Amino acid sequence: MASLLSQAFQNAKNENRPALLTYTVAGDNTKKKSLEILKSISNYADICELGFPHNTPIADGGQIQTSAYRAIKNGIKINDVFSITNDFKKLKKTKPIILMGYYNMIFQYNENKFLDKCKKVKVDGLIVVDLPYPENKKFAAKCKKRGVNFIQLVSPTTSSVRLKKIIKDSHDMVYYISMLSTTGGKLKVSPKKILEKYSKIKNHNKSKNVVIGFGITEKTIKSLKKADGLVVGSAICKEISNSIKKRQNPVTNVTNIVKRLKNKIK
Repeated sequence: MASLLSQAFQNAKNENRPALLTYTVAGDNTKKKSLEILKSISNYADICELGFPHNTPIADGGQIQTSAYRAIKNGIKINDVFSITNDFKKLKKTKPIILMGYYNMIFQYNENKFLDKCKKVKVDGLIVVDLPYPENKKFAAKCKKRGVNFIQLVSPTTSSVRLKKIIKDSHDMVYYISMLSTTGGKLKVSPKKILEKYSKIKNHNKSKNVVIGFGITEKTIKSLKKADGLVVGSAICKEISNSIKKRQNPVTNVTNIVKRLKNKIK
């Protein structure tokens, strides 16, 4: 049976558009609010990414870091992330959810215990930012055994020899980091250049779903419509920060952004 991730990409393809992936930090700005945001935006997002709040991130830009610090300050722990996921999945059984974090958290929690928990709360995919190929082969195999997609990352500097190996080893989704930057950076590369590189990745294996992340906003999303999927994170985290500052409801404001993003790629 096809995974929920594969089904989400297929549904988007049937509608002749890329899948929309959203990223929020678990527990931002509270555990309750975080779940409310997730439930609300999942009406428009095809796949939801949920980040583990981390105090020393290597790929996250300012907006996501701010979200993570808020969640940490509110005492969010790994088990809270699992409980948010569990509550979400009870309501949205068919909506794929990807957890995103860093390996030291998994290592400290205990790898097998972490993956068993992922299986139990029905996590569909995992992105571990600092566990690159081929060091991730054993971990990816453990994920597969539990029906969890391990999502490989590729970047503009990934050589074609390495790319071939990564794609061959990947599960149902590959994440293409569009530029050499942290998340939320201004798009330093033209959409045309990003899509050129993207199609080279796609040509290695057309059956693999490749998404583009980093630097995608309401302004740039339309120009990257040719991708299988597009990830928006910093723009959403920024809206949560703005809503808190203005004492407005982040659920409504973030949902409006996601709604607008979806309309731009239809």
